[in-house]
Amino acid sequence: MNIEQLRQYCISKKGVTEDFPFDADTLVFKVQGKMFALIGLEKWEAGQKAINLKCDPVYAQELRADYEAIYPGYHMSKKHWNTIDLTLDEISPKFLAELIDHSYAMVVKGMPKKVRDSLN
Repeated sequence: MNIEQLRQYCISKKGVTEDFPFDADTLVFKVQGKMFALIGLEKWEAGQKAINLKCDPVYAQELRADYEAIYPGYHMSKKHWNTIDLTLDEISPKFLAELIDHSYAMVVKGMPKKVRDSLN
């Protein structure tokens, strides 16, 4: 997935916005104001293509054990976030979409029922 495909996939989800809350480099995707994906654009442009995604802690450990390209979230809670290194060609676009979906679902799951229902 190139950066524009990745962006389009993330913003196509219900209730998603994008902004730069930290600096002019870190693109953040949020659902109802809660982060579910982050991309460092400067690093991406330099060839270090990666995305940080929220993840269930148990699943995060499984993914890290199974994939060299998945490791604890850079500058994030190591328990709840993974960094997906897209330069290793280990993660297919389909699997990346599944990981994004999981991250989005993890964030939505923590929202009040009324908000969750509005996103379905």
